[in-house]
Amino acid sequence: MPKIKTIDGNEACSYTSYIFTEVAGIYPITPSSTMAENVDSWSNEGMLNAFGDRVKVIEMQSEAGAAGLVHGSLQAGCLTTTYTASQGLLLMIPNMYKMAGEMLPAVMHVSGRSLSTHALSIMGDHQDIYATRQTGFSMLASSSVQDAANLSAAAHLSAIKASLPFMHFFDGFRTSHELQKISVLEKDELTSLIDYEAINKFRSRSLNPSRPLTRGTSQGDDIYFQATEVRNKFYDAVPDIVNDYMQKINKLAKTDYKPFNYYGHPKAKHIIVAMGSVCETIKETIDYLNGKGDKLGLIEVHLYRPFSSKYLLDVLPKSVEKIAVLDRTKEQGSIGEPLFLDIISAINNSNITIVGGRYGLSSKNTNAAQIKAVYDFLKGKAHHNFTIGINDDVTNLSLSVDDSFKISTSDEFQLYGYGSDGMVGAAKSIIKLVGDMTDKNVQGYFQYDSKKSGGVTLSHLRFSDKPIRSTYYVESPRLIVCTKDSYLDDFDMLSKIKNNGIFILNTIKSTDEILQFMPSNIKKLLLERNIKFYIINAYLLAHKVGLKNKISSVMESVIVSTSNIVDSKLAKEKMKELIYEKFSKKGQDVVEANYKLLDDADTYLKEVIIPSNFEDDVISKKDTLVSIMNRRDGDNLPVSAFLDRPDGTFEAGTTSSEKRNISDTVPRWISSNCIQCNRCSLVCPHGVIRPFLLNQEEYDQAPDYVKNRCIKPLEKNLSDYYYIISISIDDCTGCGVCIKECPGKGGQKALIPTEYSEERKNNEQAIADYLFDNIKDKGLINSNLMKATQFKKPKFAFSSACAGCGETAYIKLLTQISTNKMVNILK
Repeated sequence: MPKIKTIDGNEACSYTSYIFTEVAGIYPITPSSTMAENVDSWSNEGMLNAFGDRVKVIEMQSEAGAAGLVHGSLQAGCLTTTYTASQGLLLMIPNMYKMAGEMLPAVMHVSGRSLSTHALSIMGDHQDIYATRQTGFSMLASSSVQDAANLSAAAHLSAIKASLPFMHFFDGFRTSHELQKISVLEKDELTSLIDYEAINKFRSRSLNPSRPLTRGTSQGDDIYFQATEVRNKFYDAVPDIVNDYMQKINKLAKTDYKPFNYYGHPKAKHIIVAMGSVCETIKETIDYLNGKGDKLGLIEVHLYRPFSSKYLLDVLPKSVEKIAVLDRTKEQGSIGEPLFLDIISAINNSNITIVGGRYGLSSKNTNAAQIKAVYDFLKGKAHHNFTIGINDDVTNLSLSVDDSFKISTSDEFQLYGYGSDGMVGAAKSIIKLVGDMTDKNVQGYFQYDSKKSGGVTLSHLRFSDKPIRSTYYVESPRLIVCTKDSYLDDFDMLSKIKNNGIFILNTIKSTDEILQFMPSNIKKLLLERNIKFYIINAYLLAHKVGLKNKISSVMESVIVSTSNIVDSKLAKEKMKELIYEKFSKKGQDVVEANYKLLDDADTYLKEVIIPSNFEDDVISKKDTLVSIMNRRDGDNLPVSAFLDRPDGTFEAGTTSSEKRNISDTVPRWISSNCIQCNRCSLVCPHGVIRPFLLNQEEYDQAPDYVKNRCIKPLEKNLSDYYYIISISIDDCTGCGVCIKECPGKGGQKALIPTEYSEERKNNEQAIADYLFDNIKDKGLINSNLMKATQFKKPKFAFSSACAGCGETAYIKLLTQISTNKMVNILK
């Protein structure tokens, strides 16, 4: 019998994949890395595959190397798998052609991701998938976490039976990282479906010295064409093979998979054709609109290659008059995107109008309102080549969307969280907790930031008694949690909260201080919607029990206590079990500390009453493209905002305007202990710490808070100048590399860790802002000395690299020792 598990798409896929895999050739790339990591971890733990062995996992030094390993392993007769995405997948294309041409049953699991064109994006769409459709790989699409568990099995089983390579893919992040409660087939159930005769036939074709043969010959114009066409019958057989295994999986899993699935009214006039996670949103929208009298439908594509007209036409309602094909890609210069071209070729019916449109590039949110807009569009004079989800005010291809249209059930509890590790860890634990403890359906989606250090992650959680098909952002949260008070000023996080909802803010500020700090528009919103507002100093509690900044258990505890999603007393008992499972390897003291966090969290929670008589603050901010993006309002920018940068060009130095203040602990400069070596500046990965020399005029013109921090240089020839170390605490990541490197004086460090709030009061950021803007290097010290380089302004600073990155400090130094013509120097 299948097991019920709360897992994400990557785990669902990799669990099934492990069962059918003998060798895994891997090279990690976001967002597919977790699949390879899972397989490696399970192999090390001794988990056995269908053949009674541990999977042999080999990590190469590039995606091209991993593909070469897969190719070679298959030639040796081993069932071999890999996991990849985006540019990594493209680097595998040469080997993909070889595997297809040599009819090897490789399986690739791909979490679809954008490609680097005008810009890099780690987010999800189908650009990488479509870029490989010509290789000869059969291609299976999953629309959900449940599909990822089941159709990954169909891919392996069909590859073995058909003796052809398969790619199984799903949406990066939207499915790969989405947590859902699903039904997972047991290993013995899946093993019973394996065609061992086909495996033996595959192994008999392997390269073996006992039966020598030649493969991969050079062929000319006399036979290459014929040798290509001879494989037609094998590809012709694939749709039936896939369908056969889908029927077998259906019997075990109580599902209804087909190469193409129809959903909706049996006499629909208007339908959408799509593949991937958007299908779940389309189904949700169809249920709502058909319930109000519409006749709408969806054809959900699972088997994309080989494309089967037979199975497509089998599910196409005879009543259909108009079809909109949704592609999650953009192919510049094409008459239409790939799926649209396939559909229009396969249907070829002059009585049916078929138009193509684009959606969701780079994980662009695609909600029910946008899907409704497509159906409304089909009811009118529909044109080809439309877009949804953006405002195209240049070529005017975008559909108008009624943003007020929302689908939500009264029983559904939506939770929205702003934060990084603390909030994400808490959200994932709560999803698994509620999923395991109750009969409720759960969904957790994490809107990740591409920044490695201190990136903001938005957690979107749903809990419902009914199936959850909302594969888009939470739109009506009852509970919003924020783990950093500075986000109140940076982002619009509360505008969607429901009346009588709950807002929890983690802050080191007192009740009075937070009321003084909060913008008046937020106070007004909290009052108007009757929001219960709580604050908690989770960091104080974490420090008290010795866990530094690890606050996820605190946040999890207060969310459970305030939300009533689940019985809090029983939940906290279960949370302690999960804490033991998670942290027991780190020692009993870590386990006990996390227990203490759970037990004491509620006592630190304070309700804040917003006074009705507060003064309006007038905030005037000059908007730029970058500032709009920084406050996460980029979704609302129209196409025209990029007219002067169609090639993706941006002005240099945009990170200097971000000021993310992501660290609660920053360095403080103790001038009396400083030997003025400038090594702190040298090692700072982010260009946050810089030394300055001020002449008398600059010193006289400087504000008092700068003058009071200046000291005299230790070098006698600089006695007419003033020396100061500045620290841009709003850009600091808290890595502590500067403090470790500082030699200090007499055993006393010149840099010490200090609370961010304390340094803010000491004008540390104001000092840095003034010096960075007004003081330049004077070239007074021998430029060959390391110390001298640090007086020069770096042209690479405030990067979003990992805290303490060992690479960025070298790049920063290179820009300090070079001229503006660094490219010429490197020739």
